[in-house]
Amino acid sequence: MAPPAFRRAAVVAALGAALLAACTNPPAPSSTPSDGIDRTYLDASLPVADRVDNLLGQMTLEEKIGQMTQIEEGSLASRDVSTLHLGSVLHGGGQPSPGADVLVWRGVVEARQRDAVENTRLGIPILYGIDAIHGFGSMSGATVFPQQIGLGATRDADLVRRIGEETASEVSATGIRWSFSPVLAIPGDIRWGRTYEAFSQDPALVATLGAAYVEGLQSPGLDNPRSVLATAKHYIGDGSTTYNDTGRPGAGYMLDQGVAPDDEGLLRSTLMPPYQAAIDAGAESVMASFSSWGSTKVHADGYLLTTVLRGDLGFGGFVVSDWGGCNQINPSDYDDAIAQCINAGVDMVMVPNDGPAFQNALRNGLAAGTITESRIDEAVSRILAVKFDMGLFDASPYPDAAWAGDVGTAAHRALAREAVQKSLVLLQNRDTALPIRPTDSTIVVVGNAADDMHRQAGGWTTSWQGDSGPPISGTTILDGIVARAGAGVTVSDALPSSGRADVCVAVVGEPAYAEGFGDSADLVLPGLDVIEPLANACDRTVLVVVSGRPVMITDALSKVDAVVAAWQPGSAGEGVADALFGDVPFTGRLPMNWPRDLGQVPDLAPGDSYLFPMGFGLTV
Repeated sequence: MAPPAFRRAAVVAALGAALLAACTNPPAPSSTPSDGIDRTYLDASLPVADRVDNLLGQMTLEEKIGQMTQIEEGSLASRDVSTLHLGSVLHGGGQPSPGADVLVWRGVVEARQRDAVENTRLGIPILYGIDAIHGFGSMSGATVFPQQIGLGATRDADLVRRIGEETASEVSATGIRWSFSPVLAIPGDIRWGRTYEAFSQDPALVATLGAAYVEGLQSPGLDNPRSVLATAKHYIGDGSTTYNDTGRPGAGYMLDQGVAPDDEGLLRSTLMPPYQAAIDAGAESVMASFSSWGSTKVHADGYLLTTVLRGDLGFGGFVVSDWGGCNQINPSDYDDAIAQCINAGVDMVMVPNDGPAFQNALRNGLAAGTITESRIDEAVSRILAVKFDMGLFDASPYPDAAWAGDVGTAAHRALAREAVQKSLVLLQNRDTALPIRPTDSTIVVVGNAADDMHRQAGGWTTSWQGDSGPPISGTTILDGIVARAGAGVTVSDALPSSGRADVCVAVVGEPAYAEGFGDSADLVLPGLDVIEPLANACDRTVLVVVSGRPVMITDALSKVDAVVAAWQPGSAGEGVADALFGDVPFTGRLPMNWPRDLGQVPDLAPGDSYLFPMGFGLTV
């Protein structure tokens, strides 16, 4: 999902201090018989199906169409939620304004929720969605965990579940109750720019960790106001697209939003198990994939979205489109694209910028008979059922002011540090170059990722692509090494002018990136030439690779003594230092195959072997 080309800092200014001063308890919905509304749907003792029937039966067509509409925050005027009867709002990447903290976020979200609850006839709460991909990276002060590829290296379901729980506590502190995560893709070609969003190339491991993350986000129960609705995405085949067979001509993408083979064996044996596990774990939201399955866009594929997802996998929640995903079905005929999308099984449409145009398309489809009213009712029923399951009608939909204290706590940061420690994979350690020894008195730390929080955190952090905005709060890898080395050790960010250093640590990383723009033709690791002069100045040289996927390091192995895959660790760079100094053991295992050259991407030739196979990892 991509953000719009602009961010509207004015949103915050317009909603401002008056929002933050607003009370946190909504007025009770009117029960005056004269208003003609039967509020049986507010009776929490009734079965959800009965509550849905009661509410749906009183809704106008406009109110139903509104529930199926999701618009991006930056495209909304102050009263658009009530005017358009919106069922959902999303924030598409980045912050409401630079450095926005929990109070600012809470004000923005609460304003939208108040408009839905207080200014509409039926008072149906909205679902506000956000891409909390590895913690709530868009919020200043939040805890940013390792990207999913790093969590895959831990192979620790309990850890992933706890990360889901703590992420939910920080997200819900703003009043947001829906995260567009986890990603359940199986990356077949690591040149894909979203490889880091996936746990592994092993379907069984993805299933285990994906289910754990769903359970964590939705703990202790989906009806608890501190829980967050998980989204199993991107259904299905987004990691299986063919190189340079893109479904987004002219975008410059090589794999993202491309074409996956219409392969029933691939579907059944590899791609479906993680979704089955997530659904069994309680996921009630699924996001459709931008990609195509054979010649058909997934957003228009009724076999995948209805027959397989609802029939074979038993999914009972609602399907949300990706960012303008329905539009791509037929770019020349918007009404037809929307009709195909809805009929295939998409229930809520991420518009994201022009809500009235989408709502007109639904009306036109009904008038033309290309969309039936029964299909509209089906979609709205699914959305309402999830809202009832979440308890949105049964308690205040606004966050308690005290919850702001749960953002970026010491306990959450300790968990992030633990996750980094367990995610690190030791790929090479000649002559026990690691751990750094107590007798090492001079340490040189160099490289483009040593003191760069944008590279360290990666995409979906302070901005969509992760390469702009104020750096997240936390500890860089350099700062972590300096702190751990202590006063008796000289740590420098440059080679000594005379003499030699005991240890040189080169922290080299990819720039931050996200979908589409992160696709790579060569998997080159920029800045790797920093290791060239180290051999003549360092007794031992350690290469720490900061990347969102395996990258080309084969030629570097002979020039360094030790190599550590650190992935994109997030805010707790001290976790890297912990392992380098031997305070914790290296326990991570590769979640993906690491190729020795591009000839092994995406597949090995017969008789060939990877530089480091999936599951590899040394210990000290």
